[in-house]
This record gives sequence, C-alpha cells and structure tokens, in this order.
Amino acid sequence: MNKFIETLKNIWSIKELRERILYTLGLLAIYRLGSFIVLPGINAQALEAATANQSATDILGLINAFTGGAFNNAAIFALGIMPYITASIIIQLLGFAVPYFQRLQQTEGESGRKKITQITRILTVFITLVQGGAYLTYIRGQEGAVSAQIDPSIFWISNIIILSTGTIFAMWLGEKITDKGIGNGISILIMIGIIATLPVAFFAELQTQLANSPFTFIAEIALLFMTILVTILIVQGVRRIPIQFAKRAVGRNANSMPMAGIRDYIPLKINASGVMPIIFAQAIMFLPMSAQQFFTGSNSTPSSWLLSLSDWKSIPYNVIFFTLVVLFTYVYTALLVNPQQYAEYLKRQNAFIPGIKPGQQTQEYIDTLTTRVTLPGSFFLGLIAIFPAIVARFGVNDAFAIFFGGTSLLILVGVVLDTLQHIESYLLMRKYDGLVKSGKVKGRASGMQTIGAGM
Repeated sequence: MNKFIETLKNIWSIKELRERILYTLGLLAIYRLGSFIVLPGINAQALEAATANQSATDILGLINAFTGGAFNNAAIFALGIMPYITASIIIQLLGFAVPYFQRLQQTEGESGRKKITQITRILTVFITLVQGGAYLTYIRGQEGAVSAQIDPSIFWISNIIILSTGTIFAMWLGEKITDKGIGNGISILIMIGIIATLPVAFFAELQTQLANSPFTFIAEIALLFMTILVTILIVQGVRRIPIQFAKRAVGRNANSMPMAGIRDYIPLKINASGVMPIIFAQAIMFLPMSAQQFFTGSNSTPSSWLLSLSDWKSIPYNVIFFTLVVLFTYVYTALLVNPQQYAEYLKRQNAFIPGIKPGQQTQEYIDTLTTRVTLPGSFFLGLIAIFPAIVARFGVNDAFAIFFGGTSLLILVGVVLDTLQHIESYLLMRKYDGLVKSGKVKGRASGMQTIGAGM
C-alpha cells in the first residue's frame, strides 16, 4: 500500500503528467455529460420503457454498451465514436487491397498518414449521416418515443445535424486527448463508455447473489480476476525471434578489430489481430436473423434454428461463433503480419536470423512461426469470446457476464495497458520507479511489430 501511495505521489509531482491527466479527465467528463443530453422531440421515459428488455449482447445492446448508455438515452452522443471506428476499419481494409491506400500507409510517411486521417474524417461524416438516419428510424419505431407535437421534417433535419455534430465533436475530443492528454483518445472514449455500464451491472449481481449465496459472488469475482489475468497474458504474449546484426569494423585503420554482432529480436504477438476477429464474427452472427426479417417481414415467426442462432447463450451460436473467431484471427493476422516485409526490413538493416538464410528462407521461416503462434492465440481468443455465455449459463446476469470476455474485456485490458505504459514512460524519464517492481508495463506496440502491420 505504501508503494502504491508513493507511486501516486510521484505521478502527481510531475507537472506535465499531472496536467495531461487532469486534461484527459476534464474532456472525459464532457463526453459523459453529452451522454445524458437528450435529442429534441424525444420522450425519454417512453424510450426507456421501450428499451428496458434489450439484451446486452445483441447488436443494439453492444452499441449501447460502447456509447455508455447514450444510445438508449437518445442523447446527442448516441452514435458515440462508432462511425469513426467504422470508417477507420474500412480504410484499414482498403489498405490491404487498394494500391493507393497501401502507398499512403507504407511509403509516404507523415504526409501519407495526414491524408489517411483526412479521408477517414470525411468518411466518418458520410457514415454518421447514414447511421443517424437509421437510428432516427429506430427511435420512431419505439412506441411513444417521439413527441407527436414535433413536425417530422424538423425532427429529422435537426436531429441528424445534432447526431453528426455529436460524433464529430466526440472524434475531436479523442484527438485532443491523444495530443494533449494521456493515452489513445479514441480508445479511451470507448473504454469509458464500456466502464460506465459496469457499476450498475456489478451492484445488480451483488444484490442478487447476496440474497442467494455470498460465496457464489466471491467465486465470481475471483473468476473475473483470473480471466483478466489470462487476457493480459494473451494481449502481451509474444514469440521472440532472435536476430543478429552483421559485424562491422570500429575505427578507420585497417587493423581495427571487428565489433561483435548486436543481438535483438522480432516480437511476434500471440494475438496480433486484437479484438477485430470478435467484432467481425459478431457482425456475421447478426446476419441470419436480420436476413430472415428482411425477406419474410418482422412479424413472421423464425425457425427454431434461427432462434438458436440469435440466442447468444445457445450451444449452436457459440460453436459457430468460436469457429468464426478462430478463422477470422488467422485471416486478420495474415493481413497484418507480412513476412515479406520483415525479410526485406532485415535485409535493409543488414540483419539476419541465426541459422536462417536471408531472403526467401527468412520469409518462409517467419511465416511458419506466425502460423504456429496464431493457433493457440486464436483458440484462446475464441474461448474469451464465448466465455460470457458460459458464465451466464451458470447464473451470472447478462449485463455483468459481458465483462467476463468478448470485446468489452479485450478493449478494457488493451486500453488500460496502453495508458499505463504512457504513465510509466513519464515516471521513468524523471528517474522514478515504474508502476511495477520489475520489468515494465508492455504496450500494444513494440519495436518491429509495427512493420508487419504496415503502420
């Protein structure tokens, strides 16, 4: 405890770090405030009653969790930062397939990144207009949610403008946190949205289990703690490929002795794809029921098979979901980690993997290791994805169960580790002790890992 208090004092004593943390907290407070300012013409009480039975794991519940409840509140930040995330994913996928975006990402340096940022912002505006229209249609479909006294045209025009402005403002807040705050602003906004739903879910589970069995709640907290530890291991786990730089002479005369080769390593992440396979798999799992309603109408009775695929706790759903996560992990890792780029980089740096010839053999060696490392990583990621359904089957309420795995847990762990790494870097620069006694907090990006991502 004394060590913890001393670390907090060290953090507060660094003026720049203190100002960055307070700046970040201030912008986050503004973001949370916007989650409770309701759009004009909305009957908040009627909307709350209409969304009371919404599952925390369907697509609308997932969006609501990422926006910290703003989606169900019909707030000015109802869409949150999700349109920007969608635009970023689209641009990233285009970078794998379109030569123009590949050139911007890989060869044009800072100017290329500025162009990509500009394109992403423009695409965000268009996505926000589309999603805003769909969201307002959803709101109007809720009985009593829209006041009958407001003119429909005014309702549409004004609220689409407000929703678009809210998303752009949230994007601006994220960029300002990145520039003048601490950590990655966009990721922190998503994390805050997820954490906002945690206290309600936690106390609801506490109240339920205390009435039944307090020991069950203690076991749940212990299981959650172990799950977080395993997730941290997966996020931080790497397979180090040793590399050695060629010997070079020191001095200018011919009698100079060669200096021994410098050793380093390439860190291949066990989970290089991050949370994206789970997001893609969830999107696929939403399609069957949506397609059935589109082709046969919303009033038709779906088959038992479709009902099982829409139940996130059913065995067929989780078997297919687990399989999709494993497959998408391999696909996304193949897109991110490019063995040819690694081989070319080593060749340019006059480095090599001991025992492996440069060029084609190095590329094949890295490709083989990536495939082997991805296998356990994909299985662990699949287990994390379906673990909320497993604990929910044992009595954990749905709202609390989502924190036992899936996108929520991976995002929380990744963002917290990344933010702690920024804080620790300030401590170490001022010659203070780090946040841990030995070693250091590992961030998501390290060393040459960014080569494979083409960043």
